[in-house]
Amino acid sequence: MTRWGKPRPGRAGGGAPATPAGEGRDVRCAGVRWRRIAGQTGRSVTVWAVSTLTMLLLAGLLPDFRLQSPTGDSATRIAVTAACGAGAFGLLSAVVWPLLVRLLLLVPALVLGLLVFFLNGSLLLLALRLNPSGRGDVAPETAVIVAAVMSAVASATGAALAVRDDDAYRRRLLRLADRRRRAGPPCPDTPGLVCIQLDGVGHDVLTDAVAQGLMPTVARWLSTVDGMQPTHRLTPWRTDWSSQTGASQLGILHGSTFDVPAFRWYEKDRGEVMVCNRPTSAAELQRRAISHTADGGLLTVDGASRGNLFGGGAAEQALVLSIAARRRGRENRSRAGYFAYFADPANAVRTALSFLAEVGREIGQSTRARFRRQRPRVGRGGLYPLVRAFATVVERDVVVAAVMGDLLAGRTVVYADLVAYDEVAHHSGPHSRDAAKVLQRLDRSLALVEKAAEHARRPYRIVVLSDHGQSPGETFRSRYGLTLTDLVRAGCGLPVPRRAERTRSGAEARAAVRAALRRPEEERHDEHRPGRDSEPVVLASGNLGLVSFPDVPHRMTKEEIDARHPALLPTLANHPGIGFLLVRSERHGGVLLGPFGTEIPLADLDEEPGPLARFGPGAADAVRRTHTFPHTADIMVNSAHDPADGEVLAFEEQIGSHGGLGGAQSRPFLLSPLTLTAPTADGAELVGAEDVHHVLRRWLHEAHGPQVPLTEPAREERAA
Repeated sequence: MTRWGKPRPGRAGGGAPATPAGEGRDVRCAGVRWRRIAGQTGRSVTVWAVSTLTMLLLAGLLPDFRLQSPTGDSATRIAVTAACGAGAFGLLSAVVWPLLVRLLLLVPALVLGLLVFFLNGSLLLLALRLNPSGRGDVAPETAVIVAAVMSAVASATGAALAVRDDDAYRRRLLRLADRRRRAGPPCPDTPGLVCIQLDGVGHDVLTDAVAQGLMPTVARWLSTVDGMQPTHRLTPWRTDWSSQTGASQLGILHGSTFDVPAFRWYEKDRGEVMVCNRPTSAAELQRRAISHTADGGLLTVDGASRGNLFGGGAAEQALVLSIAARRRGRENRSRAGYFAYFADPANAVRTALSFLAEVGREIGQSTRARFRRQRPRVGRGGLYPLVRAFATVVERDVVVAAVMGDLLAGRTVVYADLVAYDEVAHHSGPHSRDAAKVLQRLDRSLALVEKAAEHARRPYRIVVLSDHGQSPGETFRSRYGLTLTDLVRAGCGLPVPRRAERTRSGAEARAAVRAALRRPEEERHDEHRPGRDSEPVVLASGNLGLVSFPDVPHRMTKEEIDARHPALLPTLANHPGIGFLLVRSERHGGVLLGPFGTEIPLADLDEEPGPLARFGPGAADAVRRTHTFPHTADIMVNSAHDPADGEVLAFEEQIGSHGGLGGAQSRPFLLSPLTLTAPTADGAELVGAEDVHHVLRRWLHEAHGPQVPLTEPAREERAA
């Protein structure tokens, strides 16, 4: 049985003799091949004709662009000049542009984006110089406009024609993502799994967006549209105490969140700060998780990791932070995704235009918020407009293109992270109009992935999930006029600076930008090497604070802290912006501290939750688990939380924050097809990223049979 079906036998009675099966198949294949060639030729001619008309129109509209000699030419001569120019420009775009982009991989990706218009205009100037008619002239600045318009029109025309032909559409998408066509997927009838992570989108934010009509693709999957049957189920899940991408994604991809107490923390045994979005830290966390689980990760069997902090054991990795610190080699393909996408000049022009538009949109939105004196509000100047545009445009476009290519290449499992919403919500708020616009665009990205899955050579099940949510609220600094560092120093009797330095925010997006720019990691003196060993190291992860004393090699107890700084713990516990503290105790093992002298042993939290009662179910278990981590800080500080409005007080400069307990940040979602088994049995709660990992493992097992996990040494041996 071939893909074309069984050949028809010859007629049994009189008439033409039966044709041998192989010969009949060859004839049919030849016919299909010629029809394909004819279709491709027809589409190419149509795109050429449209490009010619576009060039003629632009020559009539733009004063610095002409297609005739100064003395004038006939209409036929002008048309021939336009046709030759359009053809030359198309050939140069197809042949020279990919070579230029590959050479320009030596420069930062953002610089490449800024060079797009210049390079495209240069190709048009060259095309006019090579025009055999000898006609055609354009000013350099006008060439940029003409080239951009022609690339966009040619791309749109080719896409419109390709949509009518499934094979052509597949080839176009494969070229978009530069994925080589396999001879055939291992199991063409076995479903693949594609997981799209919407970074920072909480369960309640998603349901509100669907109800408001912001996400029609998700609404269709959930059958909120009248007369449609649901295809997906929506399941909330609960994070650990550290509700942030580093812990959650490590747990989802590698099955372990052990010893990840926050987004950033100080390790006394190494004398350094671990930061989840730092390439060296991400690589170390991935190594520890693999060692802890003796498992290579969720993606070890024919998987692809796109835009993530961690590789998940995938052989195909692009824009993955944990490999960004390595020397470029066979496993370090972090920049290949940029080439795959920008190799098409139309993609480069479209993304560059969208990038500039997003920069302008952010400047306009932040200016409007400042003039209206909106509260809460944080600073959005400096490089932030560029960081936001990178996260919401460049990173989104490149990752989505890579995922589409993975689907068409037939990969078994794909995991990709889109950080756009998380970045915008940090600065504009999780329920802001700015964030709502980002959700609309993310929904369109999901529709693109769904469309690509329809043209894949194997069925795919699309799972959409988030790693955490975000909780609104003003910053600790704006409400009380001092930072957590100031408060700790005051409690220790140390001088407090008049103006505290702002803590960096937008962590995931800034890390992606640094990786794209091939810049070294940020080396902040206060984060890596404390100025004085006797002074505390104070770090912030959203509304979770960590205080460590670097001159004490072990985790200090409450008794030791009281003896050294008698006023510190009471100062923190009684501050109205602090919800509770976790410290080690010589007597009880671990205690929770609250205002008015509240001191509750961790073993008694179920009967007497005290300050934890405001943080909802599961808070006690999360605190007890973090207490067991080897690198938990001397003092763990969680900000106050108002259950009535879900607000927290971030220790960073963020009005939408995550990283600790309190509000929607601990309640992400899992959106899965009904063709997969339910994530939990009998409506039980899904708790922790490790549980999500096991659910995804189960779904892979159901579709493909037992997966064979690879350990780190085995994976490196295979790559070698």
